Amino acid sequence: MRLIGLTVLTMIFVLAQVALAQARPESLAPLAEKISPAVVNITTTTLVEGRTGPQGIVPDGSPFEDFFKEFQDRNGDKGKDRPRRSSALGSGFVISEDGYVVTNNHVIEGADEIQIEFFDGEEMKAEVVGTDPNTDIALLKVKADKPLAFVPFGDSDTARVGDWVMAMGNPLGQGFSVTVGIVSARNRALSGTYDDYIQTDAAINRGNSGGPLFNLDGEVIGVNTAILSPNGGSIGIGFSMASNVVSKVTAQLREYGETRRGWLGVRIQDVTDDVAEAINLAKAEGALITDVPEGPAMEAGLLSGDVIISFDGKDVKDTRGLVKQVGNTTVGKAVRVVVFREGATKTLLVTLGRREEAERAVPAAMDGGDAPEPSKTELLGLTLTPPTDEMRKELSIPDGMEGLVVMNVDESSEAFEKGLRAGDLITEAGQQKVTSSADLEERIAAAKEAGRKSLLLLIRRAGEPRFVALGLTTD
Repeated sequence: MRLIGLTVLTMIFVLAQVALAQARPESLAPLAEKISPAVVNITTTTLVEGRTGPQGIVPDGSPFEDFFKEFQDRNGDKGKDRPRRSSALGSGFVISEDGYVVTNNHVIEGADEIQIEFFDGEEMKAEVVGTDPNTDIALLKVKADKPLAFVPFGDSDTARVGDWVMAMGNPLGQGFSVTVGIVSARNRALSGTYDDYIQTDAAINRGNSGGPLFNLDGEVIGVNTAILSPNGGSIGIGFSMASNVVSKVTAQLREYGETRRGWLGVRIQDVTDDVAEAINLAKAEGALITDVPEGPAMEAGLLSGDVIISFDGKDVKDTRGLVKQVGNTTVGKAVRVVVFREGATKTLLVTLGRREEAERAVPAAMDGGDAPEPSKTELLGLTLTPPTDEMRKELSIPDGMEGLVVMNVDESSEAFEKGLRAGDLITEAGQQKVTSSADLEERIAAAKEAGRKSLLLLIRRAGEPRFVALGLTTD
């Protein structure tokens, strides 16, 4: 029996070793050799205006300032600016045999000349096809007299935390270099609207920007873009823009020379637990519409206070998800938008506009109207009054916008804890317009009668709307 037990343990150990060997190849050299010809080093040159006088040599006001200025004059500077050339390094990769190259926008931004160096040492000049600062992606083109080696995009959505990855590029200007690590996390957001970063512990340093992050099949699943570091060097926290974002951006840049993202035309915020309770929504999910300016959403009938729970057949979890869904949808497409409104769902058909055009447009002005006579009221820890002409001017409230101006907030109140401050304008309560304190009192009473624990308020500050749910005390 003892011998049988040892035999079984030995077999288990051998099988485990075989499985481990299958999970991690003995060497990544074959993969590196396969993909290296498609990875490039990028050198950019920018003409920088020179500076007059001895700046940078001695401090302003130094007793040696006149001496150095006289020295420069004798050597022909004569106090004039003298332009100089500044160089920067980065990485990139070829995505087609006819010479399209992907890199980061920040690598080539403002460059006068872009030089591409291939793995075999050949150099070519590149031209910018298009850029997208929102995702920090740029598409370049080189003219080659032969088909170039290139690498395909992989499906970044299939990358799992723990999968092996390889980064390749030009770290710190040292030339072609390979680092290996794993996918540390997925769906990271840094600061951009369309962020979808893969986090990796594969070493990424300055100069790696724009280089590819490969899976073990030799497919690009990310573009190395940023690192988190207290000292400027790799500490094992690097970020690569997901290939499913990059492939869409580069396809648009290649076709149009610019991006063309879908635009719904709403301002939105996340649904919190207390907001969900206030509007009787089962789950704190979706995107709550705070404002509907002139555009596709207004034409389709979407309203402030609607919660978008589905877009084009896909559930909406939060505002970040909706922004990405809309942006990735074709301009001009008619999509079905499901909203939660007044306790029920409603489906609307919206024809998307183009975000880039909307961002260049001037927001439409609101209709005019007379303001009610001012009178102060204290409710929910707030001192409120209808806006006077002077308040409208001071707080930049449009003439036609009605509501209650917050004059003061009790610092011990829930309203203060949730960020309400003097100068805020309450335009809705319980998803109905408020023009007087009587309106607000009526909404409070109706919410209590309906058994609601909180009341949803629409607040505007400097023109920007957001919803806040305030708790109601029971009598």
